[in-house]
Amino acid sequence: MTTLGPMLATPRPAGASPRSRRRPWLAPVAIVVLLTLWQAVVQGFHIPAYLLPTPTAVFHTLVSQWSTLLQDLEATAFESLVGFALGNAVAIALAVLFVEYRAVEESVYPIAVAIRTVPIIAIAPILTLLLGTGFAPKVAIAALITFFPTLVDMLKGLTSVEPEVMELTRVLDASEWYVLWRVRFPASTPYLFAALKIAATSCVLGAVVAEWIGAQVGLGYVVVLATYDYRGSLLYAGIFLASALALALFGLTSFAERRIVRWRATLPGE
Repeated sequence: MTTLGPMLATPRPAGASPRSRRRPWLAPVAIVVLLTLWQAVVQGFHIPAYLLPTPTAVFHTLVSQWSTLLQDLEATAFESLVGFALGNAVAIALAVLFVEYRAVEESVYPIAVAIRTVPIIAIAPILTLLLGTGFAPKVAIAALITFFPTLVDMLKGLTSVEPEVMELTRVLDASEWYVLWRVRFPASTPYLFAALKIAATSCVLGAVVAEWIGAQVGLGYVVVLATYDYRGSLLYAGIFLASALALALFGLTSFAERRIVRWRATLPGE
């Protein structure tokens, strides 16, 4: 049977948009300017270090306490990655069930929406009480915070196939499995990766928030400890590492998107 995936969209012409001409040097320059201004403001206004340390003080803390901070970074990275994988896997599986079985969508989807309305900071203590203070509650919260965006976008992607294409599959007597694997999944990949890029950063947020509630290791634990001890440079070092971890996961997801999504729908006017 002829593959229907390429029929879903028109390939984007190379060089069709000025946005394709990237200037990678702009981001490093902006970061250097920001750090320079930060250093100048702190020194010029004599801001106490426990309120706002200089970038050089933060860098010194990163170097001097790297061995300890590395253990905290590894713990948060493990919780984030496992939660990312678990939350997205459940979301994708549920989206497929929703498409194939309308009754499942009508019964489960409202429950998922209701759970999403509860603030994650309120769920974290509950899961800590149920699962203890180990890795389990941190993974669960990281998975929970990534679950809903992926569920919504994946469901939208799976149902975004043009009616003409679906009519063609019925004329060709394509099986449900073929339609799902060769038609719906290719159509959903741009939506899926849009959600995965959000999940890549939010899973770190979920893990860090969970570590605030009860942990002996992790970047969230570092942030809480440094706040109570008025150790500004350690506080900002922990924040910097959490941000770097989120950016790394976002970059890996974007790289996977460029490798996997070979086409995308051409929007009107492009």
